[in-house]
Amino acid sequence: MTETSDRAGASAGKPFLDPATWRGRIFNGAWVAAQGGTHTLTEPATGEQLGVTGMANAADVLTAGVQARAAQTAWAASDYKARADIFRRAADLVAQHHDELATWIMRETGAIRAKADLELREAMAHLHEAAAMLRQPRGQLLASASGTMSIARRVPHGVVGVISPFNFPLILSIRSIAPALATGNAVVHKPDLQTPVSGGVLIARIFEAAGLPAGVLHVLPGGVEAGQALCSAPAIGMIAFTGSTAAGHSVGELAGRHLKKMSLELGGKNALIILDDADPEIAAANAAWATFLHQGQICMCAGRVLLQRGIADAVIARLVEKARRLPVGDPMGGNVALGPMINARQVARVHAIVEDSVAAGATLLAGGTFEQLFYRPTVLTGARAGMRCFEEELFGPVASITVFDTDDEAIALASATSGCLALGVITPDIGRAMAIADRVPSGHVHINDQTVVAEAHAPFGGGGTSGNGGRHGGTIDWEEFTQTQWLTIKPAAPRYPF
Repeated sequence: MTETSDRAGASAGKPFLDPATWRGRIFNGAWVAAQGGTHTLTEPATGEQLGVTGMANAADVLTAGVQARAAQTAWAASDYKARADIFRRAADLVAQHHDELATWIMRETGAIRAKADLELREAMAHLHEAAAMLRQPRGQLLASASGTMSIARRVPHGVVGVISPFNFPLILSIRSIAPALATGNAVVHKPDLQTPVSGGVLIARIFEAAGLPAGVLHVLPGGVEAGQALCSAPAIGMIAFTGSTAAGHSVGELAGRHLKKMSLELGGKNALIILDDADPEIAAANAAWATFLHQGQICMCAGRVLLQRGIADAVIARLVEKARRLPVGDPMGGNVALGPMINARQVARVHAIVEDSVAAGATLLAGGTFEQLFYRPTVLTGARAGMRCFEEELFGPVASITVFDTDDEAIALASATSGCLALGVITPDIGRAMAIADRVPSGHVHINDQTVVAEAHAPFGGGGTSGNGGRHGGTIDWEEFTQTQWLTIKPAAPRYPF
């Protein structure tokens, strides 16, 4: 995948993501040099150079906004069947080049193969959902006076700016890009500089090969300057941001100052509640998946594992055993369960949370150590209010466990922050679980499942510090990526008395 490496595993001949196509460039319908220069990306597991992309600056973003606005009108007016065919072809291309694309995701994000496969499957699902959107109703017929037709119809914002993170770069980009395009918008996309290929170049190449008209999609890897320009560019009418709560505050403030529609999907301090009638082995497996998957670098990870006292010892023992035996290493080098974290800064932050929590009274039962970017699966017990492991989003492979006695106590613990994006409740008693779910504010709830759950057709998002209540998925995308226009039609203009 580097220009000298054969680890990409591409089929014979020119690879689909041939670096010669995009080396040092950004995408505006063609691959062009960026005014901001170039950016070198490295593989977290090895430190090897993976490639060089363009590096967009504010001028690149402003130019892209103007070009996208110019292309948007014809795109929105084009035949809906032709637009749907583009999304279906894009999904077919993902399937056709699955192995090559999976390898990029593994190397760029530090993902195991199962996570890379999941991203690609979900990307295809989002593309098919986008194609299906074009056959859905996009308005309402309103009550009106005799002889007048009154319609509330959904119309595009014009240009949508998308900013996506490093952890699930393909899914968290395509889930905004695909419906934004389907609803008739053009898109200017800024992927994270740590994952500009799997979160950007890949998407540009897929749509380019699928026949998307030039200028409708722009892909501009860039830093803070590019993000700020996206939020203030006059030609861009909406910002769809996925990332940390801290960054979301900055994006929301700047975009709001320029009166842009915003969809903010931010971090979450999510809760997995395990009641005392659950099966301990199943409960431990759910807890391990919800805390260790992709090194815990998922916004839906269970930041709090809440165990009822009667089952706590049995679940903790099994979870500790799993943490100690899960293999950690280079996903490209063998059968591992956890790969590297994205960068040294994230490792240092997670380790500081673990050390500070232990100093405050938590008990370390497994993990808490690392080599380079590889952090061992970690189990902390005795988490309580005031400890960093209880209060902060972990974004690392750490199970932070609190034991409770009553259902009311579990509800209070799960509701202790305003940022619960996802809630899981494990119990065979569905009525009991529903009573808990009804009292814990959360963007989505999963009874008898852990917290890391998403489907392309289902609404996804959270409120409070987890976002502004924006939703991605299915018919909800019509509300998110369009605005309502009132249209009236009369058979003839009336004669007014003035």
